[in-house]
Amino acid sequence: MEKMYLTPAETVRTIVDNGKRVLTQSRLRTFVLSLLAGFYIGFGAQLATVVTQDAAAFAGKGVAALLGGSVFSLGLMLVVVCGAELFTGNSLLTSSALHGEITWGQLLENWGIVIVGNLAGSLFFAALMFESQLWMNGAVAETAIRTAAAKCQLPFGVALVRGILCNWLVCLAVFMATAARDVSGKMLACYAPIMAFVASGFEHSIANMYFIPTGLLLAGKLGREVPGLSWGAFFRDNLLPVTLGNILGGVLFVAFAYWYVHLKVDAPR
Repeated sequence: MEKMYLTPAETVRTIVDNGKRVLTQSRLRTFVLSLLAGFYIGFGAQLATVVTQDAAAFAGKGVAALLGGSVFSLGLMLVVVCGAELFTGNSLLTSSALHGEITWGQLLENWGIVIVGNLAGSLFFAALMFESQLWMNGAVAETAIRTAAAKCQLPFGVALVRGILCNWLVCLAVFMATAARDVSGKMLACYAPIMAFVASGFEHSIANMYFIPTGLLLAGKLGREVPGLSWGAFFRDNLLPVTLGNILGGVLFVAFAYWYVHLKVDAPR
């Protein structure tokens, strides 16, 4: 009888083996898959905005955060089950580099292609939502603008730490989804950690590539001057520290930690 899940040691080995795809996968294929990941995270992010725009008034802030995190998890489910290249999840490629299966140069090249593709996909999805005119008036637009402004106003160190905590959970979600052997198990593995990071208020770089441009587009259309909300603040005050934090959280607390525990003894010398 086939096992329903892999052990942690088996999961690390599978992640290391999966990382070898960068040896044969073309740059164009990687870029297209990274575009798809930007779209998928955007689907979850926009749904979270719609669900939470009035939930707190009826159920309280805690329940609203729980609901937002629950629906946002759709994004990683789509990435994992349908297949896509997500920058934050690709922190786990570090395990392959540590084990000598890919070079550090190949790792950095993958990260570079994927983060550009994720950004392009997220911006395109934000433009699609803007052109849909679903949010031009009312509470949803106000929620989107308020969310974007709050993210741009975070101090650098705060955004960095929230980024660390976020991708710690995101990479654990990918780790557990890799361990699961069926679709339902993979979806559940994605749900719990992603719900936890969103409900906790942590910061995800790729989600913010959708949230903040959407707020900027809506504020511009509605003629709103929002303190601290600008394209410069998006890249400088949020995306930079959050991306660095995401890298640290995924690499140190998941990729390196589990490689060290389960595979370092076997690593090439």
